[in-house]
Amino acid sequence: MLSAVRSCLLPIIRLYLLGIKVLLVQLLSGPFRLPVMPRQDGKVAIVTGGSRGIGYEAVRHMAKLGAHVVIGGRDEREGLLAVRRICEENKEAKVEFSKLDLASLQSIRQFVQRFKEQNLPLNILINNAGVMLVPEGRTEDGFEQHIGVNYLGHFLLTWLLLDTLKDSGKCGYFSRVVSVSSSAHRVGKIGLNDLNSCRYYSPHAAYCQSKLAQLLFSSHLHQELQRRGFPLSSCAVDPGMVDTALYRHLGTPLSLVHSAVARLLFRTPAEGASTVLLAALSPALEGEGGGGYWATGHREMTTPPTFDPQLQLSLWETSVQLLGLQ
Repeated sequence: MLSAVRSCLLPIIRLYLLGIKVLLVQLLSGPFRLPVMPRQDGKVAIVTGGSRGIGYEAVRHMAKLGAHVVIGGRDEREGLLAVRRICEENKEAKVEFSKLDLASLQSIRQFVQRFKEQNLPLNILINNAGVMLVPEGRTEDGFEQHIGVNYLGHFLLTWLLLDTLKDSGKCGYFSRVVSVSSSAHRVGKIGLNDLNSCRYYSPHAAYCQSKLAQLLFSSHLHQELQRRGFPLSSCAVDPGMVDTALYRHLGTPLSLVHSAVARLLFRTPAEGASTVLLAALSPALEGEGGGGYWATGHREMTTPPTFDPQLQLSLWETSVQLLGLQ
């Protein structure tokens, strides 16, 4: 009983203390302003969760620069509305919506199949969609929702698109995988024997674990790509505390506080998208300049577990096994 209470209470305390610290640093440092990025004519990008929030702002900006952008999202009505809004704003925008439910491995495979049938290159993949603090539940394939949507869904999506990303990259114009993580990874712990949080469920611990898993995946993928000489890089980004719908599952007392504080102190979705766009578009991050963990426009150090090559490899192998990949 005591272990169960500790397993649920400690992640809550750690996450909210971290949140206060991050918000203070964010207020003191101010927002990062994205410098002018080069045109992206001829390039193709996929953004998961691109119908609203940070993802929408990333899609909107890349479309302005001439990229052909595919929004992958679960809500078709919301996705088509986002496409319409962007095209009304920019008549020359090349934006489309394709249904993608990261809680369904079948939906992910169908999304990739539809994309590949278009015979398009793929220069940028932004793994942006996510859930936070959702009640205990399982995805269509039986995974805990945070690890299933935030991590395993994006793992499979990236895996299935790797060949296209590699083929689309070339020296001086690397393809890029950008995974939107969170400072929450700093208080996360990976339970390789219990990724599905079956023993004790804490939405706070599950969320932090999924964000740490994203970072480990991003780092391991980048190292493997560089070691094998592929023209493709992988990095992770922390957009900061941003006023989006991600916080909708906060408990009632906290949600009231959040509503009052977020509009005043949190970053706007456009500000949150700035570092994501830097990682996806900046010429300074070509080749060896890519990779790493980025926040507020700068590369940042992460916690020691993220540098553990054995943990990276073990998580990768466990993920491959869970997803039934070769």
